[in-house]
Amino acid sequence: MKLTHEILTLRTKNPFFISRGGASEYRVVRITVTDRDGATGWGEAAPSAFYGETADTVVDVLPILASAIAGMDSWSLEAMEHALKGPIRFNGAARAGVSAALHDLVGKRLGIPVYRLWGLDPAASPRTSFTIGIAPDEKTLRQRVEEAQQYPVLKIKLGSTWDERIVRVVRELVPDKVLRVDANAAWTPKSTLRIVPLLQELGVEFVEQPLPPGDIAGLRFVRERSALPIIADESCLVSGDIPKLAGVVDGINIKLAKCGGLREALRMIATARAHDMMVMAGCMIESSLGITAACHFAPLLDCADFDGHALVSNDPFVGATIDDGIIRLPDGPGLGVDARTR
Repeated sequence: MKLTHEILTLRTKNPFFISRGGASEYRVVRITVTDRDGATGWGEAAPSAFYGETADTVVDVLPILASAIAGMDSWSLEAMEHALKGPIRFNGAARAGVSAALHDLVGKRLGIPVYRLWGLDPAASPRTSFTIGIAPDEKTLRQRVEEAQQYPVLKIKLGSTWDERIVRVVRELVPDKVLRVDANAAWTPKSTLRIVPLLQELGVEFVEQPLPPGDIAGLRFVRERSALPIIADESCLVSGDIPKLAGVVDGINIKLAKCGGLREALRMIATARAHDMMVMAGCMIESSLGITAACHFAPLLDCADFDGHALVSNDPFVGATIDDGIIRLPDGPGLGVDARTR
């Protein structure tokens, strides 16, 4: 099994900022898997510095990952994804890119989309949210909300010096839309409980990751006193993290760049369901190649946040779309992603 790569620089339509910073350019890595007979599959690694990855570290570990699956049967998706975890404990984005490429390869061999491998119906997918990043001022915030008018569900990034005003402005502009907020671990238990009544008053649906990842006791304290559901993102990387979060939060957010592969994402869904938890999945800033891989398991979710490619101005691929928030998967084999021709 041969792994090759191409580093791509994605440019966002607007500077994209969350509580711990942001940028206007994001480097991702397209990974191509080539089997012994020449058959190929594509996947994308969307690394995050928060989890210790960059495009360069992805490229550095690809030879190690290639060695881990060398000589394996390309149909053995479960065994290969397990093998990818052997030499590299972390590097979730790199492993996820290889996992997606392997699933793309198998789907192409069979001539069916990946979601059909899993027996899923794309029509069961929830609507995806569209993210409103932290803006530098109110005028810019209003412009960003206006630009998102086609999306019925908005996720508002918080963790700024003017969080309350942000939510008030957004609700004023979109009185009927579903709103969700994500603090990206920027709050304390005290500040979370102080703002929750306002969020409830403004009709916010839930709060995502209010506290630092390791503050499990704080999350439990907040959840026991919060009128709104609490969702764990940075506190939940893989399926093994979920049992300790049962009774601590109301749900989890899955990202391929965290968990390291499509098979692990499915395990996370099953584990969360076994603990009667809400399941959502999200993304990084990614192209349609990376987003589409995650969209194939969207029918298993309660909530989706698959807008990373919609924030990009130079998406080099064509795959899943989210017009009006509706996730539409391509019908082509594998991931169903093609290179953009114009």
